[in-house]
Order: sequence, then C-alpha cells, then structure tokens
Amino acid sequence: MRTILVTGGCGFIGSHFIRYFLKKYKNSKVVNVDLLTYAGNPENLRSVEKDKRYKFYKNDIGDFHAMDEILRKEKPDVIVNFAAESDNNRAVNSPIDFARTNAFGTAVLLEAVRQYSLQAVRKNRIKRFHHISTCEVFGQMPLKSKSSFSENSPFRPRTPYNASKASADLIAMSYYHTFGLPVTISNCGNNYGTHQFPEKVIPVFIIKALKNQSLPVFKSSKNKREWIHVLDHCRAVDLILQKGKIGETYNIGTGLEKSIDQIADDILKILRKPFTLKKTVPDRLGHDTRYLLNSDKIKKLGWKQVIQWEEGLKDTVNWYINNEKWWKPLLKKSYAWNYFSRRQGNSSSASDKNH
Repeated sequence: MRTILVTGGCGFIGSHFIRYFLKKYKNSKVVNVDLLTYAGNPENLRSVEKDKRYKFYKNDIGDFHAMDEILRKEKPDVIVNFAAESDNNRAVNSPIDFARTNAFGTAVLLEAVRQYSLQAVRKNRIKRFHHISTCEVFGQMPLKSKSSFSENSPFRPRTPYNASKASADLIAMSYYHTFGLPVTISNCGNNYGTHQFPEKVIPVFIIKALKNQSLPVFKSSKNKREWIHVLDHCRAVDLILQKGKIGETYNIGTGLEKSIDQIADDILKILRKPFTLKKTVPDRLGHDTRYLLNSDKIKKLGWKQVIQWEEGLKDTVNWYINNEKWWKPLLKKSYAWNYFSRRQGNSSSASDKNH
C-alpha cells in the first residue's frame, strides 16, 4: 500500500486533495499533518475520518522533531506540502506569521525529509516531495499585457504572502540541487470551490449576498485573476506526481480571467440579487493588477481543465446556500470578513441576525 503524507490537509485545497486521492486510489493510505490554525477545519474531512486508510496528526511543519517522528513512523512514499498561510489581507496585518509558516516551515519540513532520507533504507526513501505554490510569486503584470508567466519567469513578489511563497519555492528547489531530494513544484492560479474558508473573495461575496449585505469591491475593480476549480487543481497535482519530472516546476492555470467586478456580478446573477449590493472600498495594500500563467508544460503531460467557470461557480454558490452550518461558525475567525464588515458598518445588521 502506497502512503502519501499531506501537510495542511484540513484546509481548502488540501482537504479536497485528500478526499480526491482516497476516492481514486483504493490501495493508498493518506497521512494528514495539520496544525489546525484558524483555516484548518476538521469538518472538511468528516467524510473520511473513519476510513482506515486515513490518519491525522495535529502538528506544525515547523516542528522538526514532530515531523521527524511522523516520517519515521509512517514511512511515506510521497509528500505533498499544502500547508501555508494564504490570505493577503491577513498578511498585511501580520507578515511575520507568513514568513514563519510559509518559508521557515517549509525549510524545516524539507530538512526533516532530508535527515530521514539519509537514514532510511532504500525502499523507504521519499520518492517525491511536491510543493504547492502560487502564481503570485511572479508579481504582477499590466492589465493589457499579451504575455503570461512561464515557469522560468523571474520572481518579483510584492506582498508579504507572495514573498513568503517565493522564498519557500527557492528553498524547496535548493534541496533538489544541493541534496538531491526528489522535489517538484507547482504554481497555481486562484482556486475556488466548496469548503473554502470565508476570507477569500468568492465565499465572502456569496455569504454577504445571501445576507443582503454589501459586497466589498476594491477600487481597482478591473484587476484580474486567473481562476481554476479546486478539483481541476487536484487532478493536476496528481498528474505531476505520476508524470512530472523531478527538479521541475509546473504552472497550473486555465487561462480564464475574471475581475473582482465580474465575479461580484456573476454571483449576484446566480443568486438573483441586485447589482446595487456592490460597494467600492479602498484598495488593499500591494494589490496586484493581474496574474496569468502559461500552462503549456503541464498540458503536454495530459492535463486539461474539466470544470468550466459557469458550472463550477453555480455548484459552489449552491453548496454555500445549503451548508450554512459549515460556514457560519467560521465568520468570527475570518480576518477579511470582520475587516470588511466593520468598514461597511453591517456586521450587526438585521439580515445578519436573522440569517
């Protein structure tokens, strides 16, 4: 039985990957390591917690001794590192936390893997360490640019979150070049789907619209992001684990771009809410204009987008409509939700109290 260790597996993308992996690979075991900070939610994996092929450890990837003990006990074949702080709004408020988790935590995890690999017998050595990164490490591009970021584009991060992830990428690849660890990296566009913590724009917009509250649209409302459904991302990571070349980076993007203004309109349209719910707010510090990835490399491995925007967004909206018990307790933990609610003066509106 193959064993895969997933870090950050109680988060949005990590939990989707674990459910996807257990469903697809019946003869595999998944070991999940998550510190269960504000965005780590055990409810995301309630459907698999009794599966004998699933095991959970509440630990920090930045704790060398804990990770060393888990590696020796579980002897994973593959590691996928999803663990990260990822909210740009929160990063502006607490940048050191992002450096500690994303850069230092990844470095400690890699060192634990290196030390384990030195002492493991050949059949128990790690066959792949895959690190999940972001398109944001490349910085921003002009709105009207006809170019896109390739895997060889220079890093030009502009926010604490972006910089912490770029640092982690560089550290991860250094462990391949210096120590020969079997590292691969993927840089992905913006993910959306079910179980996304309500600090990201799509769940925030959906929930605020359900509550008839204002949707906070940044002043630079035409700034664009590339969007991918989380399950398409999971399929891409799976493919990289199977066919990706060690020591290589792969971009994962769909080419589908949407502005914040367009996203608000699409959600309001699905919910049949008035566009007047949109309210312009000041830009976030370091608000990048646009990211767009060239994903030809992973497409040559055989990956392609399966879930289209219209279908994926509608399914996502319907999931939030039907799962208030999941998201309602999380609102008090969401920096972005509470930040915008305070600024808009609607955190205690009648609609909020009655919803």
